Amino acid sequence: MKNKKLLIPALMLLLASCTDDLNQIPLSSATTATFYTQTNDFIQGANAIYNDLRGYPDRQLNLSETRSDNLYAVSEGGVRDWEGINSFHKTISANPYISDAWSANYNGIYRANVLLEQLQTNGAIVTDAVLRNRLQGEARFLRAFFYFDLVRWFGKVPLIDKPVTANEAQNISRSPVADVYALILSDLQFAAANLPDTYAAADRGRPTKWAAKAAQALVHMTRSGPTYDIEGPGLGLSEWSQALTLLNEIIASGRHSFLPSYANIFSYTNENNAEVVFDIQYATGLNPVVGSTFAWLLAPDTWFQANGKAIQGGLQIRPISNDLLRSYAATDTRKAFSIQSGYVFNGVAETQSFFKKYVDLTRVPPNRVDWPINFIVYRYTDILMLKAECILRGATGGTQAEVDAIVNQVRTRAGLTPLTNVTFAQLLEERRKEFAGEGLRWHDLVRSGQVETIINAWVAAEDVQKKMQPFQKNYIIYPIPQAELDVKPGLYTQNAGY
Repeated sequence: MKNKKLLIPALMLLLASCTDDLNQIPLSSATTATFYTQTNDFIQGANAIYNDLRGYPDRQLNLSETRSDNLYAVSEGGVRDWEGINSFHKTISANPYISDAWSANYNGIYRANVLLEQLQTNGAIVTDAVLRNRLQGEARFLRAFFYFDLVRWFGKVPLIDKPVTANEAQNISRSPVADVYALILSDLQFAAANLPDTYAAADRGRPTKWAAKAAQALVHMTRSGPTYDIEGPGLGLSEWSQALTLLNEIIASGRHSFLPSYANIFSYTNENNAEVVFDIQYATGLNPVVGSTFAWLLAPDTWFQANGKAIQGGLQIRPISNDLLRSYAATDTRKAFSIQSGYVFNGVAETQSFFKKYVDLTRVPPNRVDWPINFIVYRYTDILMLKAECILRGATGGTQAEVDAIVNQVRTRAGLTPLTNVTFAQLLEERRKEFAGEGLRWHDLVRSGQVETIINAWVAAEDVQKKMQPFQKNYIIYPIPQAELDVKPGLYTQNAGY
């Protein structure tokens, strides 16, 4: 991966001097004005926003995959940070995974707001109007991306659309989810209108108009999910037709296509392939380090040691649930690619299964936080399957034949026989196997309206160690981090159930 947009000049590191949103103090007006004096400074300002995408894959694996019925991640010894996530503990407001989801997203929003303010006040410095609009489109896409991540994890969040001082931040309460969505959709609509269809090789990884449309479609679908009578991501709006229109535009563009090989989608030698609608790009061997850690996150250290590699930090196994393992047909090629079923270390056989989807053992880097593999956020198969979901949920303009064709295309690639009259339940199950280990499962369950039914049944069957707490609908979202509540007591009210 050659794109180096995650590299941040020393001056821009000032933007990341604090990780607590309420304590963030923006660059002084003098410092900011001094920095933004030429076109390249605005490009660097945009590049800085991408830095807060670096941990996005980890958040999806820690908070979505681990929360879902794909993993039965109770710890084998001691208490790991993921156990409270997996087991629906009430007392997880200080969990570092949750705190990171809040702070990293708000750091990214802050950086986007700084650039947008400078484009508004000093944008004439960028004399190329197309570039100026593109930079604004990038900033607004990323701001929407960060806010969407926050809404899915926390529901109501503070709505901040410009740089603010620490004192100002301490007077900004949480906004209704509908208001946050309004900003998200406004940003994505602007991005779709002003971002290019594609980029030259040097700028791959920046969002295109098709990435903006994909994000917009998923927002409409998420808003269409049920409310569960909580202030979470679902608003029950039934915007399936709006989403379908956007997905059809991506498909009709011809910019992306369905790869015949499942493994090639994730190959280290086939990055930026036709499946990729938007991904987070990483490089390796650079200073500062801009590699990833998500590849090994769900794989145990002893597996790497058993293969002659250094420990990575995955510690113990986060075992794949028996329910997921049993769901794969014997001929399903996705299982062998995505899942490692047992190994031997120091003469002891390990029989539990875990995700190895992103690991190429021939390409383990010297530094465990410097993996080079990109993380695909939106891929073409997902676009197709989201289209099928919209049709099955009542969107106008689609047919059952289209749904069957999409699902059977996916199944044929996986070595499975075709289905007829595919139901929503069958589609959801096919998505579970297709995107296993990619961090989509929890979001799919919530959007489907079936998270309570599926998770309660799964816990009853899977929790043989009796370590999980009963699931309740309040656990669809996470608690506000305790550190945020402590900055100014009374500013935020903790989410119900925690």
